Amino acid sequence: MPDGGREPADYAPPRWLRGPHLQTVLASSPWRRRRAAAALAATGATTTAHLLDGGDGVRLHGLHSAIPGVEARGLALLLHGWEGSADSSYMCLSAAQLLGRGFEVFRLNFRDHGGTHHLNPDIFHSCRIDEVVHAARDVATRFASRPMVVAGYSLGGNFALRLALRAPQAGLPLARVAAICPVLDPARTMRRMETGPWFYMHYFERKWRGSLQRKRVLFPDRVGFDESTLKLRMRALTEWLVQRHTDLGSLDAYFDGYSIAGDRLRALQIPTHILMAADDPVIPAEDFHALSLPDATRVELLPWGGHCGFLEDARLSGYAERWLAARLAAG
Repeated sequence: MPDGGREPADYAPPRWLRGPHLQTVLASSPWRRRRAAAALAATGATTTAHLLDGGDGVRLHGLHSAIPGVEARGLALLLHGWEGSADSSYMCLSAAQLLGRGFEVFRLNFRDHGGTHHLNPDIFHSCRIDEVVHAARDVATRFASRPMVVAGYSLGGNFALRLALRAPQAGLPLARVAAICPVLDPARTMRRMETGPWFYMHYFERKWRGSLQRKRVLFPDRVGFDESTLKLRMRALTEWLVQRHTDLGSLDAYFDGYSIAGDRLRALQIPTHILMAADDPVIPAEDFHALSLPDATRVELLPWGGHCGFLEDARLSGYAERWLAARLAAG
């Protein structure tokens, strides 16, 4: 069950900034992206690109940042949301916060995100957890002297929690996990988007169609579809993906394949923190009340924040990034 959090009064945006849609939209605005780039540059960190082994010939791309001359206290693996990237503003701002707390940071791009469509012939979908686990092991091996933590936003939060569930069996030495507004029940999230304000669905449909178009140009024989497919709405387009590019058979089976609702997080063995806003317009907050969780998992449900927003002021300062760094650095 969620509670008020360790410091529930810590996040109190001004009244004009408490609307969930304003929070959500401003979080990915150009002003926020510029601030994120400046914050990361100000750390003085050196960033290098890496190609990771995702298993079975899969290659994933990511960015490693470290401050020269500083012995890191740990390595933080960051996972972005659907149609985001390693360079999304929340990823760069989180990296800056973590670097300031003495961590090295690895920002992973999921398959077909961050301009990586050329690396693998098959299309990304949300059940591709195996390659993320494999890539995380590659990261842990390359930076073996560092304790490892992981965090993610939205779909990346879902992946971070599934990664934590698999970590013991995979031999992945995770010390702590954090997730911001994670997708719990994909079927309910789809329904929320279909019945919510039109611009959320429009945003994700536009981004996904662009991604599919890039994939088709690169791998026309593997990813063939006509223009009528691209005109499908989200549910029908997802069903097209499931039928032609997975072996799951049905949309319900696909959603179930990456659901972490109900008691599915009960097996978590790693200290875990989850941040959620009660006014999230994309993820149903009531789903968090139905979770069955181990004692080492804590849900902090705040009244405001929108979807992965949690902005604090006119400068678009972010509570979520500070929260993430503080929770991962605890202990």
